[in-house]
Amino acid sequence: MKAITYTTHGGPEVLNLGEAPEPHAGPGQVRLKVVAAAVNPLDHKIRNGWFPQMTPPFPVIPGLEAAGIVDEVGEGVTGVKAGDEVLGWVTAGYAEYALATDFALKPAGLDWDTAAALPTAVETSVRVLDLLGVEDGDTVLIHGAAGVVGAVGVQLAVARGATVIGTASPANHDYLRSLGATPVAYGEGLGDRVRAAAPHGVDAVYDAAGQGDLPVSIELRGGTDRIVTIADPAAADLGVVFTGGGAPFGARLGEYARQAADGELRVRIAASLPLADAAKAQELVETGHVQGKVVLRAAE
Repeated sequence: MKAITYTTHGGPEVLNLGEAPEPHAGPGQVRLKVVAAAVNPLDHKIRNGWFPQMTPPFPVIPGLEAAGIVDEVGEGVTGVKAGDEVLGWVTAGYAEYALATDFALKPAGLDWDTAAALPTAVETSVRVLDLLGVEDGDTVLIHGAAGVVGAVGVQLAVARGATVIGTASPANHDYLRSLGATPVAYGEGLGDRVRAAAPHGVDAVYDAAGQGDLPVSIELRGGTDRIVTIADPAAADLGVVFTGGGAPFGARLGEYARQAADGELRVRIAASLPLADAAKAQELVETGHVQGKVVLRAAE
């Protein structure tokens, strides 16, 4: 099968399109004919060698989430059959075929790019909002609110009845307003801008940016209670909760996929590129300035 592989750590230039052995579904797995694979920041971090404990044996095929058509069903898997369209978490998604154990059926009205972009953003934000106990009437500050994960967090918090203050660059303020958030610019003076936007205080903080905003968040909260980060390594030193992964989520993912299909949950797609352009796709994500999710199209 065609796949993107690399045999050494390094920059995007180590990614190559070539042939790789086809995987086959084992117990508890399905095999997808991949239509679209999402590009995540973790992909280039592993490629750079920053997480050696997470690097599989070389040659590596990157890709953690995808959407495609089931063509093999492993022993013990129920509720899905060959020909079904699904989205979820995969092993080695930058390829024609990939294996999945945690997935949901894709609604017919959900486009492939959005389906591939949805799983991690939804699971992460649901997990964080649950940890924070966000409910109707809360005021929630979300750092990195215009990013894919942060923007999903904004929408899910608003749906819970919360008032959301979102930090983002001014270029993204109209976008945040369209999602139901009150935008504030990040940078010096952030605390004063948040206080002006939320004069009655902030009940919870969701840091999806990891840009050093935990100290001001602690100041705004008057302590570390109800602050969660998914991105700031300083969390432990500051006594803030860091969450980096959750339990299987496929059983709940279908609910949010339906919301996306109905237009109730939005994910921005920054670029949809052919599989052969994986290096360009990872370069875009690695800049940290891409507005939306980058997706690779393995098939139509």
